[in-house]
Amino acid sequence: MKKKHDIKRRQLIKNIGLATGAAMFGGVAIANEKERKGKEKPVLRVAHITDIHITSGNNAPERFRKCLNDVLKQRVDFLLNGGDTIMAADYDHITREEVLDQWSIWGELRNNFKDYDLYSCLGNHDMWWAAPDKTDAMYGKEYVVKQLNMPSRYYSFEKAGWHFIVLDSNNDNAGSLDEEQRKWLENELDRMNEGAAILVMSHYPILGVSTIPYGGCHTDSKYITKLFHKHRDKKIHCISGHMHLVDTAVYNDVHYYCNGSVSGFWWGDGDKDSAAKGWYHETPPGYTIIDFFDDGTLSNIYYPHSY
Repeated sequence: MKKKHDIKRRQLIKNIGLATGAAMFGGVAIANEKERKGKEKPVLRVAHITDIHITSGNNAPERFRKCLNDVLKQRVDFLLNGGDTIMAADYDHITREEVLDQWSIWGELRNNFKDYDLYSCLGNHDMWWAAPDKTDAMYGKEYVVKQLNMPSRYYSFEKAGWHFIVLDSNNDNAGSLDEEQRKWLENELDRMNEGAAILVMSHYPILGVSTIPYGGCHTDSKYITKLFHKHRDKKIHCISGHMHLVDTAVYNDVHYYCNGSVSGFWWGDGDKDSAAKGWYHETPPGYTIIDFFDDGTLSNIYYPHSY
């Protein structure tokens, strides 16, 4: 299932035309929101932008700038980037020049919001595996870590009493954690106090609804969900991208939010399965605003954009 999913999605990206045009639709937000009690104090507002797939085609840089302006109007404290920042570096035919061009475009765009902290994770399309050999400075993950100014391929940080854990899903059996990362994650959770408020960001969904018909879920979700259950004294929430679709799953009181992509149908018009121009299946391009509260709850709302 997983292999067929990746082949289909990779073929879609390859087949996207160069026709320009933004998706047009109403401004009603698609909401994944936990019911509020009215006594919670908001402590952070964060934007989750994922699957940007930046490219020079389809006027994508200018369209991303317009979307970013909408994001920043939401008065966010910082941004979370869910991976697949560039269109694609992972195909065998991609040249060094094409990879450099994509990251150059991203570097210029990043200057548009350089005053905001950006915390990124690795997407499956971000790494260039076709380098002449593994000693090449542009080969694999470390080059992407540098381009995105990440401290490491996986890491954690704290803001306003919340613990943020950023995972690297891109390992054997794509959509999984390697053994080194598993031990690190176990130690991270062990060191946190009872009642700790935690947001976990991965590129692939750890659990998802849209992954049932289309594949693309973490292949080690059983291990991760059992680990989270061991730490059920904490308040754990998870966000992901990869699917270009929106869904919410709840399992053992952990909320798993798969948020839609900034690029929609990879900045293209769509195909026969697109519900509207620029949509991927039933999901328009967009971004997510997450409000964090002092009681360990959050509100995750997806906003379509019309660019």
